[in-house]
Amino acid sequence: MISIIVAVHNQLAINKIFVEHLQKYTYHTYELIIIDNNSTDGSREYFKSIGATVIENSQNYSYPYCQNQGIRAAKYDVFAFLNNDIIVAPHWDKKLLEAMDAHGLEIITPSGIERAETPEATKKLHRRWKAIKNIIGYFAKNDFTFRLMVRLMYGNWERYNQQRYAKYGTDVIEGFLGNSVIMKRSALDKVGFWDERLMAADWDLYMRSKKRSIEYGDIKPMHVALGVFNHHFIRITLGSKNTKPPVFADAANIIPLKSKWTEQEREVLLKDLPV
Repeated sequence: MISIIVAVHNQLAINKIFVEHLQKYTYHTYELIIIDNNSTDGSREYFKSIGATVIENSQNYSYPYCQNQGIRAAKYDVFAFLNNDIIVAPHWDKKLLEAMDAHGLEIITPSGIERAETPEATKKLHRRWKAIKNIIGYFAKNDFTFRLMVRLMYGNWERYNQQRYAKYGTDVIEGFLGNSVIMKRSALDKVGFWDERLMAADWDLYMRSKKRSIEYGDIKPMHVALGVFNHHFIRITLGSKNTKPPVFADAANIIPLKSKWTEQEREVLLKDLPV
């Protein structure tokens, strides 16, 4: 059983696509915990209508702050921290847990546009998605165009993932994909909650897991499951010149990654990640 934790602020069309695929492709029993950051487009009401547990924030808070809210509300011992602007792979949860068990991992992510099997494969995926997003997204950003872009990117989504799993199975490589992080509750005692001071909290989580693995050897660093691929729309609703980046209610508490980790620490802990 899985606690799926998702922070949202508006993006109703994307939210509906996300839930559609989550319901269709999730294998295990799950609870859906939505941290709603004062949505005004009906997203909060939509998530309530499908039976999600909705934590109602009166302002828009940062990603790590919201994830910690979700952890405190979670009932189960596996957390899936998912962005709302993703499409999950068929049986994404089952396959990720199988990869975790196969390699003795407590924190894992799927692969995706931002982190594939090699730097070359990642660049190829990113270039293709950027071209599709810029061309189709230029005309409109709605349910139809979001689905069209995914179709143009992958063809048949289920077949694309079947072929990928057939090629890679439960293979993993060290690293992470920030939009889909799966963590066992046992990891909390070792690496702790998300650091609410950092917008780059996924990088920080990887670095803490890496540091813990070096110093104590009781946990392995975050790894990427190559046989599971989640699609990420990558800030597609922020592409318009008229759309300003969000201002978070806890912005005054945010510090850059380099303020927490020295240059020497970053060099040591990030040396196994591709450039």
